Amino acid sequence: MHSVVVLALPDTIAFDLATPLEVLGRVRLGDGRAGYGVEVCAIEPLVAAGAVRIVAQHGLDAIERAGTVIVPGRNDPTAAVPAAAIEALRRAAARGTRIASICVGAFTLAAAGLLDGRRATTHWAAADAFRAAFPRVELDPDVLYVDSGQFVTSAGATAGVDMCLHLVRLDYGAAVAADASRLAVAPLHRDGGQAQYIVRPPARGAGPGLGPLLEWVEQHAHRDLTLDDIAARAGLSRRTLNRRFHEETGATPMQWLNSARIRRAQELLETTDLAVDRVAHQAGFASPTNFRAQFKRISGVTPQAYRSTFRAARSTH
Repeated sequence: MHSVVVLALPDTIAFDLATPLEVLGRVRLGDGRAGYGVEVCAIEPLVAAGAVRIVAQHGLDAIERAGTVIVPGRNDPTAAVPAAAIEALRRAAARGTRIASICVGAFTLAAAGLLDGRRATTHWAAADAFRAAFPRVELDPDVLYVDSGQFVTSAGATAGVDMCLHLVRLDYGAAVAADASRLAVAPLHRDGGQAQYIVRPPARGAGPGLGPLLEWVEQHAHRDLTLDDIAARAGLSRRTLNRRFHEETGATPMQWLNSARIRRAQELLETTDLAVDRVAHQAGFASPTNFRAQFKRISGVTPQAYRSTFRAARSTH
């Protein structure tokens, strides 16, 4: 079980603090075991968090046994970071501990000097203040999160959920991350300004009307399906089908189909030794060239790079 310690600094943002507790704390592996042990630590037992007060059960020494440390944002991100927290984070970084921040928690990591010379992100509204305070950090405010290896930073608010699901995917693979996404009632993949390693079909949030059709599309995504094929299966005109898909999923039928094919390709890349061309065929792409282009466009990496990354992650568990 992977140990996660959430650092609750004075005036922490309650939402940011709760995100890893809920998303990671509810992860279950295939045999039912918990994927993470999540604890909260603080300098003082009672921590202000906006309108509430939080009692932390552990002191900063908990960071020493953590596999991952997560730093939530603070309501005033420009406030001085307590020296004890700075030193604890620096010691953890020196040990090779993975350290992540949510929202303006990136200010804390930067104050500790952990992000110097690295790419990072934070809440877009705090971007100017961050750049002014930490000019040595390569800030990218247009993405949901940045994974630079040992250090992971997320943008504001719900981007912390995206980042936590990314961590689950790195630690335990696609299937466990998909289950965590469903438990969090969160999209498996969000488009918007970044290339994410976690690529999924749109969340299964469609109404009962399209439910059976969506399952059929995913089950038959390897076939040479056309819009007419899907419309015929649904017993709808193309126009009505497009409207229903947009209303219930936010995507077009062909976008849903393409997502299902990418999802299948990811699973094959993670779990088999099939050549990339064969993966393309079994996932339903018309040609390996088209597959490579679609995969790179959506995931931001080549199929081979994806396989190397997530095969390595799976092999450690």
